[in-house]
Amino acid sequence: MISASLIAMTAFFLDTVLGDPQSRWHPVAVLGRFIAFLERLLYPTNGSDQRKFAMGAFLTLLVLCISYGCAEGLLLVARELPVAWGADLVSVILLYFCISPRMLAKAGQDICTLLVKGDLPAAREHVGYIVGRDTAQLDEADAARATIETVAENTVDGVIAPLFFFAFGGAPLAVLYRAANTMDSMLGYKNERYLYFGRMAARVDDVLNFVPARITGMLFVMAAYLLGYDGRNALNILVRDAAGHPSPNGGHAEAPVAGALHIRLGGVNYYFGERHFRAYMGDAHMEISAKHILGAVRLMYTATVLFLLFYYLLSFYRQ
Repeated sequence: MISASLIAMTAFFLDTVLGDPQSRWHPVAVLGRFIAFLERLLYPTNGSDQRKFAMGAFLTLLVLCISYGCAEGLLLVARELPVAWGADLVSVILLYFCISPRMLAKAGQDICTLLVKGDLPAAREHVGYIVGRDTAQLDEADAARATIETVAENTVDGVIAPLFFFAFGGAPLAVLYRAANTMDSMLGYKNERYLYFGRMAARVDDVLNFVPARITGMLFVMAAYLLGYDGRNALNILVRDAAGHPSPNGGHAEAPVAGALHIRLGGVNYYFGERHFRAYMGDAHMEISAKHILGAVRLMYTATVLFLLFYYLLSFYRQ
């Protein structure tokens, strides 16, 4: 058997080399179809708000239990294999499917390339793949801002949080987290359909991300120092602005990135044609441009490596 920290490093190495497989049979894609099936089955079209909340809570609990149980079951089977490393291999594969730093980096780099080439319509289209806001009218700065915000926030959802829960509870807990985050992305909207039905999924995701988001914020500050960005300003903006974000966790990712790069995130966004204002993160010392997307990607990768390094050192110390 190899140590859990080495399993995490191996999963990260696989993602760096192979990326996230784009297939309808990817476990997260299968999970998404399962959630959609349960939604069709359980959503009370004519029910009261209380009934919508109750059925949404039942769906959330059911998906979490099944996800955790499937992962634990695979590990139990693997432990019965005649090879000693069977369970380690399954853990590596499960964690590999739970993290997506390369996909996140590629999305940012592709948009950056399109903006540098001046192909704003294509950049808007690609931004639409990774955000929920309207993108048809984005200018270059807003397209870059949307991308940077997504890279920063998804450093928590797609990288640090799965690794954090793996460190505490192995692959089954990382899978449970991925299930909770997938439900939030599908059901956690504040609109007529999901305000009550998706509320439990959104709350569970908020609770699970509480600690990983704050760890990520500090990792971004350290990464800023290491990369030669403004680490002191990253810390100042984290302390000053993080709590102003509408999400209880999103500001802890966005604020230090804004501070490190000397840009201002947040502002006006449009969702389904409706204007929404998100609290500002950082100060507009310079206009946001495509180059800042690459800065956010570098911060994401450096924060990930730092987490893995600290995890390894901690596990080595505990031996």
